Amino acid sequence: MTTDLIVMDAMALREFMEAAFTARLTWVIERVDDQGISIRQPVDDSNLRPGGTVSGPTLMTLADAVAYMAVLSRIGPEALAVTSNLNINFLRRPRAGDLVCNGRILKLGRTLALTEVEIFSASDPENAVAHSTVTYSMALLQPPN
Repeated sequence: MTTDLIVMDAMALREFMEAAFTARLTWVIERVDDQGISIRQPVDDSNLRPGGTVSGPTLMTLADAVAYMAVLSRIGPEALAVTSNLNINFLRRPRAGDLVCNGRILKLGRTLALTEVEIFSASDPENAVAHSTVTYSMALLQPPN
């Protein structure tokens, strides 16, 4: 199933995500191509923890969403692609301000996809604030016997 073809572009991804999830989407898809995906996450007070740092849950959610969209951009609108593993390393303190998140597919198989995600403060695009690897399972969920 490995493919370098983009099946869903930025507009198709946005429409799918808005239809599939009830939460209001605040990020902007800036790039979808054969190299991966990039989104910008505006940060407001709801994303901050005491001390003016972007919260860990905000970074984890962002990593998961970008990995999911990177997979969807290659396989199409499959709502049953689910996270089976997410590993995140917090590298430096993300100060209040927009985040830029880049994701790419490392391996796309029939049932699993492995992605890599890097998150940057928009004000410092040279130094990642977090690095994540995310694995998605694309097998159909079978009900228990």
